[in-house]
Amino acid sequence: MQITGDTKIADIFDEYGDISGEMVGFGMKEVNGNKLRSFLERRISVKWAARVHRVPLNEFLVLLRKAIAAKEAESSTE
Repeated sequence: MQITGDTKIADIFDEYGDISGEMVGFGMKEVNGNKLRSFLERRISVKWAARVHRVPLNEFLVLLRKAIAAKEAESSTE
């Protein structure tokens, strides 16, 4: 899956599972409130998520890719 600024967070979670734990591990602030998070991830793009977290888009994309790689590595060892 090619991830761009226009990719929906929900699409990433559908493809790779919930990578929020890995994102927090790479320094991203956790979004609290499961209902709010669930509502937002279905509607916002990577670009908007970067804005919400006050991280430049290119940096946010790097963090996403690292989180996905960490999640895939974790899954392959199980």
